[in-house]
Amino acid sequence: MGLTSHKVLALSALISVLLVVGTVWLWPRLAKKSVGAVCGRIGTILATQLAVMCTLGLVANNYFAFYSSWADLLGTNDNSPVTIQSQLVGGKKTGVQQISNENVRGTNTVGRDPQQVGKLEKIRIPGLSTGLSTEGYVYLPPQYFQPEYQNKKFPAAIAITGFPGDAKNLITKLNYPATELQAIKDGKTNPTVLVMMRPSPAMPRDTECEDVPGSTQAETYFAKDVPQAIRSSYRIAEGPGSLGIIGNSTGGYCALKLTMKHPDVFTAAVSLSGYYKAAEDATTGDLFGGDQSRRQQADLDWRLKHLPKPAVSLLLGGSKEGDGDYYKSTKKFIAAAKGGPTKVSWIELPTGGHNFNTWSRMLPASLGWLGQQLHAPSETPAQAPSTPAQAPSTPAQTPSTPAQTPSTPAQTPSTPAGAPAGAAA
Repeated sequence: MGLTSHKVLALSALISVLLVVGTVWLWPRLAKKSVGAVCGRIGTILATQLAVMCTLGLVANNYFAFYSSWADLLGTNDNSPVTIQSQLVGGKKTGVQQISNENVRGTNTVGRDPQQVGKLEKIRIPGLSTGLSTEGYVYLPPQYFQPEYQNKKFPAAIAITGFPGDAKNLITKLNYPATELQAIKDGKTNPTVLVMMRPSPAMPRDTECEDVPGSTQAETYFAKDVPQAIRSSYRIAEGPGSLGIIGNSTGGYCALKLTMKHPDVFTAAVSLSGYYKAAEDATTGDLFGGDQSRRQQADLDWRLKHLPKPAVSLLLGGSKEGDGDYYKSTKKFIAAAKGGPTKVSWIELPTGGHNFNTWSRMLPASLGWLGQQLHAPSETPAQAPSTPAQAPSTPAQTPSTPAQTPSTPAQTPSTPAGAPAGAAA
């Protein structure tokens, strides 16, 4: 039975109930002063608490999807190199390995016409320069299979989930493919290929998308290897305006950092409840090899203040209340971005939290905005736009208090909650 199986959760809950009942029934018999009775009381308390904690942990994992399997939880996933059958570049295999076809949720079976609903594939993405490899998903929009687009190359957006989440969270919890499909149908975004990934190619370590000295080169993997792999396997455009990146939590930080450090690769980024400075804790270890300069460059506020501001477009999304210090740190970042070519827009919900429900509310507007920053599918290499792309004119539909698409410029994120705010220039 899998870690996220309802049978595992039901079994754990049943064991918890039986242990609680058993403890109540045995307690009078254990109410003695003998060593055996004391040990019995301690044993029943520990067993009951352990069972209840396991049940609560399973409930939390099933909701937040921290780990997708027992191997994922225990860090025993097979990360060994795989044989890739794909196109060749300079005599070396660089493309992705297709593992399986998956359902596009809300469109019934795998066999649905890809010209109508697109196609969702589970893939493994190798890193030619880093030697890293990780599984993910790619969503090809319906236009990819339509005759009028057969000679055109498409823009792509890399979507990164939070740590230690699985790439499948982006499908089961946030439903990126169906959201993208609806945005295309509504004319709110250009047809865009989605590449959905987890934030670390070296699980269970949290790399914060950083090139760790003498270790995992995660930044190079995302900024160089992944674009190369998807372009060698799919009709992905090249040049400015061809790639964007979006993420939540750790994925949001990665999206901002990768775009700010590699504006020649990524044109725009969306950060949903992301932060602005690399985390350093037990899951990350020493990311910088004791190098203070590397640590500073992973601090996005520091970059804006001390380095040339990159000519990129950034969208920040989150809630004013319920998400720790997100609102305060975001206002600081927006202020630091003023006075340069970095264009910052934002979505502000009045309340929410650091959870999938909050991110789901902002996702339609976010994907619409991101697609508008990228060039439409084209038969020729895309040229850099002379002016920033305009965001969709109509708000994306979201449950409860909908997050609207960023529109006109504003000076500070002090507009009414839920209303769109604009670019800090």
